Amino acid sequence: MVDWIDLLQWPAMLLTVIAAWCIGSRRPHRRRMGFCCFISSNLLWVIWGWSIEAWALIALQFCLGAMNLRGWKKNLQAEMTH
Repeated sequence: MVDWIDLLQWPAMLLTVIAAWCIGSRRPHRRRMGFCCFISSNLLWVIWGWSIEAWALIALQFCLGAMNLRGWKKNLQAEMTH
């Protein structure tokens, strides 16, 4: 029987791919959706990584999460100036 936590890697991967697609958009709303997907995938990767004690993956997700929050903020600032 597959442990349910092992299945988290699939939605995490799917959210990461969707996020990358959305971030490339010229539409601020779509980019915002991309950052939401990225941040959600960061959380799922951390949960999955914790279960297998993948400490480097967890550290990477915290770094990427910080960059995603920075991107979210810059995207909001760009929306306000337009």
